[in-house]
Amino acid sequence: MSSPVPLPPPPSPSPAGSRAEEAPTGRAAWALLLLSAASGAADAFVFLCAGQVFAGVMTGNLVLLGASVTGVGDEGSATSVCAALVSYVAGAGCGALMARRWGWPVVALLLVEVVLLGAAATAWGLGLVTSGADRTGLLAVVAVAMGVQGTVRVTPTNYFTGTLTSLAGRLALGRALRDDIRVFGRLAAVVAGAALAAVAARWWPPGAASVAVLVALGALALETAGRRGRSRG
Repeated sequence: MSSPVPLPPPPSPSPAGSRAEEAPTGRAAWALLLLSAASGAADAFVFLCAGQVFAGVMTGNLVLLGASVTGVGDEGSATSVCAALVSYVAGAGCGALMARRWGWPVVALLLVEVVLLGAAATAWGLGLVTSGADRTGLLAVVAVAMGVQGTVRVTPTNYFTGTLTSLAGRLALGRALRDDIRVFGRLAAVVAGAALAAVAARWWPPGAASVAVLVALGALALETAGRRGRSRG
């Protein structure tokens, strides 16, 4: 009678604690920080100036949609929420195609985002957004940009509920990771970006949309520099 075949040993746990997120370093880590700030700035601008909905926080928009169908909230808010949802999904879908099917690099995706945000900021800054329909169109463009940003890397830069939940769990269990300082940084960057956009909306309204563009442009510059450095190496 043959002896039983021993089972292979279970795989050892990864040092990252079974995390699904990337842990970029160097320029890529700073780029993620700037993208998080761009997300906060874009959401604050859209919320304050384009209809009190969000361009990137779709969970919040789903809540607003549920409230609006009961007649609660501003008239026409359901239209704005639906526009944001559809536009974000379209942006995320296009971003997935560009990144995973067509093999576009991160730099190309960020360039698309910057162009979209720049178009929205130009229209807003020149006073071309004068009606409710114009504001809905502006919201749609920014939401598409946020959808594209959401596919740039595995690490989230425009939705943070899961990130905050995972961080709270690790801290409660005493399993904080060295990379968690970057998680805190991204959360703080969202707040900082939103605060800058809000200050601009109050004191220089034509420039309120420019905050997200400038910060995203900084992320694009960092990713471009990193790509050139890798190609030279």
